[in-house]
Amino acid sequence: MSNSNITADQAGTFRIGGDIEVNRLGYGAMQLTGEGVWKEPSNPDEAVRVLRRASELGVNFIDTADAYGPFTANRLIKEALHPYNDDMTVATKVGLTRAGPNDWRPVGRPEYLRQQVELNLMDLGLERIDLMQLHRVDPEVPIADQVGELKKMQEEGKIRHIGLSEVNTEQFKEAQKVTSIASVQNRYNLANRESEEMLDYCTDNNIAFIPWFPLATGELAQEGGPLAQLAEEHNAKPAQLALAWLLKRSDVILPIPGTSTVSHLEDNIAAAGIKLSDEEFNTLTNAVENSSS
Repeated sequence: MSNSNITADQAGTFRIGGDIEVNRLGYGAMQLTGEGVWKEPSNPDEAVRVLRRASELGVNFIDTADAYGPFTANRLIKEALHPYNDDMTVATKVGLTRAGPNDWRPVGRPEYLRQQVELNLMDLGLERIDLMQLHRVDPEVPIADQVGELKKMQEEGKIRHIGLSEVNTEQFKEAQKVTSIASVQNRYNLANRESEEMLDYCTDNNIAFIPWFPLATGELAQEGGPLAQLAEEHNAKPAQLALAWLLKRSDVILPIPGTSTVSHLEDNIAAAGIKLSDEEFNTLTNAVENSSS
């Protein structure tokens, strides 16, 4: 399919927390870093071009984290897009520390979370973060203490909405006792639906659900697979169908496919122009279930 006339707004919109309207097809910044999500990318200029092209294509929801680099992605976002467009929402996350490439360790002590929120504000060039997500629940610290510190910063005007990442419904409800939770970011895609219960809860309660790793299409992307066959009928690519499937799965889903190249970004955004019928959606759903059984 041609990418030239397709923009992210064609995916529809969603209001995070009831008051931040974003186009449902966003961008995840993790791949703007070096190998192992560590240090600078091999081509920083291309990373800046990717971010600027995303904005040109109507992406107004960018997801990042202090742990990406660490802080590499944040600084590239600021370089590329600051001062931000009025409709641009940059969501970020705190709660994971880095000790090296591919090394992720949760730390949810309140004083650490506060420090990291302040550093996110500085590196992104913001006075308030519209969506601040707890990157992981630290099992050594009560959820009430972790979310409670973010709530304090919310009351101070430094955070607009609070979200959670990689949680189940029980953890979500525990956090919800402390303050209103606007979003959940869990691993979810056509081939991995372990967070189905959490997604259904979000759908029922109109809570944003942000699937990370949305393009794990696996064997279905191979030649001759059901995803490839349907993609050919749409004159599309299998990955585009995987994103279209997510967009149709629930109106609260905000996919954030990441990439480090402009060409791949344009391919991803073109998924906004694909509208699956109920029959096509069911075909993809059942095909993956059958292939994994």
